[in-house]
Amino acid sequence: MNRAVKMKVAVGLSGGVDSSVAAALLKENGYEVIGLFMKLWEGDGNPTGGEHGGCSAGGSADREIARSVAEQLAIPFYAVDLAGEYRAAVLDYCKREYLAGRTPNPCIRCNQQVKFGAFITRARQSGIEFDRFATGHYARVDFGEGEKRFLLKKGSDVRKDQSYWLAFLGQQQLGMTLFPLGEQVKTEVRAKAQGLGLSTCDKPDSQDFFAGDYKKLINVPPRPGPIVDQSGSVLGSHNGIWSYTIGQRKGLGIPAKEPLYVIDVDVAKNAVVVGFAPELNHGGLVASGLNLIACDFIDRPREVAVKIRYTQKTFPGVLTQLDHETAAVSFTQPQSAITPGQAVVFYDGDCVLGGAIIERAVD
Repeated sequence: MNRAVKMKVAVGLSGGVDSSVAAALLKENGYEVIGLFMKLWEGDGNPTGGEHGGCSAGGSADREIARSVAEQLAIPFYAVDLAGEYRAAVLDYCKREYLAGRTPNPCIRCNQQVKFGAFITRARQSGIEFDRFATGHYARVDFGEGEKRFLLKKGSDVRKDQSYWLAFLGQQQLGMTLFPLGEQVKTEVRAKAQGLGLSTCDKPDSQDFFAGDYKKLINVPPRPGPIVDQSGSVLGSHNGIWSYTIGQRKGLGIPAKEPLYVIDVDVAKNAVVVGFAPELNHGGLVASGLNLIACDFIDRPREVAVKIRYTQKTFPGVLTQLDHETAAVSFTQPQSAITPGQAVVFYDGDCVLGGAIIERAVD
């Protein structure tokens, strides 16, 4: 992180330890820092009842914690009301995806359209002036002289790297963003917060994505249907396909000689399809909404490292761009639980090539 003089940086303060330390580091490095808080919920409460942080935060309690951090750091603090934008971009999107039998990723959607989009726009429209925007993500941004574009890279702390969640940002967003924790490790961040006596120093880490919180907002009448195996035999029943996701094991209520898993959701038949663990494996996928960061187009099949969920390690695959919006990925070895609606992210070493939204598994 380069030292700067009189550059004004707005830090997205969430009420967590990471964004608190990000703001502190920027101030120490000579930036003029202000704190911005995203008010995501109409009223004071969180209607999901979630306590997992990430996009489940944004209520009055988090706002007051963020405000206290700003006071400790002696920086201005502003709360930006984004409840309408968040509902349209994230909550309504999640509801549509669940009802379509898919599993959405609200945090990726929030980062792309709200946190690094509407948040900045609305703050500036309200008269808050700043030159750069910063968050407490564990990721890095560099300008590639060879590529002549901004590059998103993994955070130095491999256990906390959050580049997966940022793979749908565009060049303009990356160009104005600072990630002060990109070179930090979590233990250093905790120690820094404790040393400064920040009120967030012992606050538990937030969880970036918890689908169960968002299912509570669907609020539609039950729509019973069958739970079937791949041959079509009825094994049980469900009250709505939105309650199930690929790879789910718990909550099926079906006795079997081996554990059963959700292997497909058939929207046309309003059916949940189950099978045994090997039936979850596939050799590749097709994805849409392709967002390339490190290049404009991939003109030939390219070996990449692949992630289809945040919690997993990358694995080898071959990426083929089919058209401007669509890509296919073939895996070196079959992978389990390819989930439509979730993000697939492509890496070349530490560099994020881009990401896309999984449409279907292929073999």
